[in-house]
Amino acid sequence: QVQLVESGGGLVQAGGSLRLSCAASGRTFSRINMVWFRQAPGKEREFVAAITWSGGRTYYADSVKGRFTISRDNAKNTMYLQMNSLKPEDTAVYYCASPGGTLVIPVSPPRMGSWGQGTQVTVSS
Repeated sequence: QVQLVESGGGLVQAGGSLRLSCAASGRTFSRINMVWFRQAPGKEREFVAAITWSGGRTYYADSVKGRFTISRDNAKNTMYLQMNSLKPEDTAVYYCASPGGTLVIPVSPPRMGSWGQGTQVTVSS
């Protein structure tokens, strides 16, 4: 199992940017696929973006495509989520996660084996 810690959340105005980080330990980071989810108050946890172990493939939810970019630095055991053109509807707790094995599309929370504690992102209008 891998241990995950998110950072980088905060309060930003609509149209602004934030970069989230997810630091991993406990397993060979370069061999595992990684995912970002988010959960807004009163809503179910939803998929945001995913990246394969090599970084060779990325996947995005339609709601963030063109605005968010997922990436990873295997030398630093860290995954990132660059969020641009933020909207109030992006307000949520953002979680990084790993399935621990194959990345199955569509990506869903029950398939994740490890989770971080989450970081709050608030976008004001």
